[in-house]
Amino acid sequence: MKKYKHYYLTSESVTEGHPDKVCDFISDSILDACLEQDKESRVAVETFISKDKVVVAGQITSNAKINIENIVRERLKEVGYTDSSINMDYKTCKVDINITKQSNDIAIGVNDGGAGDQGIMFGYATDESEDYMPYPISVAHKLSKRLAEVRKNGEMPYLKSDGKVQVTVEYVNDAPIRIDTILISAQHSADADIHTLQKDILAKVVFEVVEPDMVDIETKFYINPTGRFVVGGAVADTGLTGRKIIVDTYGGIARHGGGAFSGKDGTKVDRSASYMLRHIAKNVVANGLARRCEIQLSYGIGLREPLSIYIDCFGTNRMPESIIIQAIKKRFDLTPQGIIEYLKLKEPIYSKTSNYGHFGRNGFTWEEIIQI
Repeated sequence: MKKYKHYYLTSESVTEGHPDKVCDFISDSILDACLEQDKESRVAVETFISKDKVVVAGQITSNAKINIENIVRERLKEVGYTDSSINMDYKTCKVDINITKQSNDIAIGVNDGGAGDQGIMFGYATDESEDYMPYPISVAHKLSKRLAEVRKNGEMPYLKSDGKVQVTVEYVNDAPIRIDTILISAQHSADADIHTLQKDILAKVVFEVVEPDMVDIETKFYINPTGRFVVGGAVADTGLTGRKIIVDTYGGIARHGGGAFSGKDGTKVDRSASYMLRHIAKNVVANGLARRCEIQLSYGIGLREPLSIYIDCFGTNRMPESIIIQAIKKRFDLTPQGIIEYLKLKEPIYSKTSNYGHFGRNGFTWEEIIQI
């Protein structure tokens, strides 16, 4: 007899004006600017913002000539950081830059095609949603992206750029059956009426995104539950590159190796191997080999081949997992250089990844479905 399982899972997404995401956007924009001029750029850059100050620090080894301060100010303007009283003013904020070159000790291994660091990476996919992502994070990202759309297109002009979304989904036997709770906190202008905001978000955001058959009379909606969210962004909170790694990946549903993505070029396996493993896991599921798939790789700094590969299909596989691993090893080059070439990771595509998740969105090589 099949065991009955009943549980709830929650995932979070944040908007592009959340200070951590602003930092990701700046760091990845600096990486893109380097790659536009020099495909061999080595970049590991982090950004920190707080109140009226931006700090950019890290390592860049590149022939590119870029103006980091201009990039910072342009990106702050783009995400709506235009007011020092409610988020940050891109025109008047201080920008400190502390950039060095990549350590020669690291470069020795990377120049020879090895990994730029040691570590463990995970990839995951499931057939419970159309984008092969866990359903809670898939819905959360769509809601946060829609919040940005209605702010920018004028449907809700009183919204500001900071915000958070949280979605709780009820599961039975590992299948999502309904949305139990949607929590949205959206920054707004001081003169916005809270009741109008709540009605508009329900009508123009929630019910424009959520599938009608996934909500019912018992679904709970919390829209700006404190009643006021005027001060946000870097004025209300600090931001740091890489602090939203669960938002970036699978919403806490699958495991995470711990390494952040943004600001790092493809030689950093924290990023490139995670992208590759998402690609492989997605194609294991898309090709019907399993309904759920999680894969782990481990690397050693300066070494080309991964030290280990592990797969868990949670009992949903249609063939032995050992056979799937054999197929993966035969089909894919898992060296850092092989991953970079296969996924075309020397292209300046990274600023596009920094919001609404690195996975589950079309337009990236690691999301392409192929035949294994």
